[in-house]
Amino acid sequence: MKKLSLIVPQHLVLESRGDMDIMIGSLQFDSRQVRPGDVFFAVRGSVSDGHDFIGMAIEKGASAIVCESCPVEMSGFITWIKTADSALMLGEMASAFYDNPSFKLQLVGITGTNGKTTTVTLLHSLFTGLGYKAGLLSTIKNMVGERGVPATHTTADPVQINRLLSEMCEEGCEYCFMEVSSHAVDQKRIAGLRFRGAIFSNLTHDHLDYHKTFDAYLKAKKGFFDGLPESAFALVNKDDKNGPVMLQNTRAAKFTYSLQSMADFRCRIVENEFSGLHLSIDGQDVWFRLIGSFNAYNILSVYAAAVLLGQESFRVLTLLSSMGPVEGRFNSINGPGNITVIVDYAHTPDALKNVLETINDIRHHNEKLITVVGAGGNRDATKRPVMARISASLSDQLVLTSDNPRFEEPEAILEEMMKGIEITDARKVLVIADRRQAIKTAVTLAGENDIILVAGKGHETYQEIKGVKYPFDDREIVKELFSIKQ
Repeated sequence: MKKLSLIVPQHLVLESRGDMDIMIGSLQFDSRQVRPGDVFFAVRGSVSDGHDFIGMAIEKGASAIVCESCPVEMSGFITWIKTADSALMLGEMASAFYDNPSFKLQLVGITGTNGKTTTVTLLHSLFTGLGYKAGLLSTIKNMVGERGVPATHTTADPVQINRLLSEMCEEGCEYCFMEVSSHAVDQKRIAGLRFRGAIFSNLTHDHLDYHKTFDAYLKAKKGFFDGLPESAFALVNKDDKNGPVMLQNTRAAKFTYSLQSMADFRCRIVENEFSGLHLSIDGQDVWFRLIGSFNAYNILSVYAAAVLLGQESFRVLTLLSSMGPVEGRFNSINGPGNITVIVDYAHTPDALKNVLETINDIRHHNEKLITVVGAGGNRDATKRPVMARISASLSDQLVLTSDNPRFEEPEAILEEMMKGIEITDARKVLVIADRRQAIKTAVTLAGENDIILVAGKGHETYQEIKGVKYPFDDREIVKELFSIKQ
């Protein structure tokens, strides 16, 4: 319980009516979750408007309403707070309700199209290995120290975030590493948080179903850096043309990392094999268990962030060299006849290009590369033909299949993907809507020493069809098929 007046940021209040000294139980932006004594925030969303549910929140016992436009008739038993931005108010009040936990932690966020999960997971493992208690907020899972908490979104809502950060403080965590999605910035889910550092990985074609234009997507990412305090560091990938853009107007200390040009933190790939990466980082040669040039960027950003957080470089590199791949990211499975299957989460054109180019850089080219990939339903449809074109051009055989079709018809998604196939590549493409059958076909087609990439789902253990999540794990399917083939 908290006194309302103590958690309301007065600079965001346009006007108020009622008792500001009431005790409130929790903060809610979903009217269905309201209990007596709660504050309800009427937040305008892309699908629904919370103002339409103020009446329901009052019926369920809300003691206070935060809104951008008040009803003509306002109940005298309710405390009303009018603000210009309910989402912003929710973020700041959530932070205050949980005693500003982000101010007590070294909170580092990473944004970008690809690499977020790998980077935050490596950072969490690294700082745990360095002897610190650390928290993790990621797509795959959340961690409060060593305790796992299921993740539902790339970036959770402000109340969940601050509750988890508060639990981290209670457990003695000193650091927290967090994925920051463009949706979260745009929807002000990170409002009220104080970041010690921000990392930018890259920006490529994704989420245009939500942002509509690439410029809007870029501005959402940049909004994260624009809001950093002077006490924070801003670390960006200089090899991405949008990296320097992130640094424009930020008050944070500016740093860059690069594989291709002069930067504050430099890396050079010495060897790139299926067994790992041999890198030269700031003049030190180290062998890493992670694979691919895209992981060289991830490793370099983790190294740079750790150094900026005051850690000793040699110890950081030593620990990083012992870490294996993150769940669902370039996971390798060996089968009969020396067939190699790589399961990866790549579900954007750039991520697919990175993974396929990495495989082609490493392979001997006397074997086939068979790719199995689909595209998610009810998401950015413009990337579908691009993903298919890239996959076909960089593979010897392509099997197009379902990803998570959600509420779309798989065949309709596949038709859109096929529009991206060049005439010269059409002969190498098979279309099999059933994902299990598609993977089985790839395994059947594979001969000795061949390589199969199963892309798009990675760590996911389900396939979402018509609102139902059915058990489906690419890795387990591959292992089962290998056992039959032996």
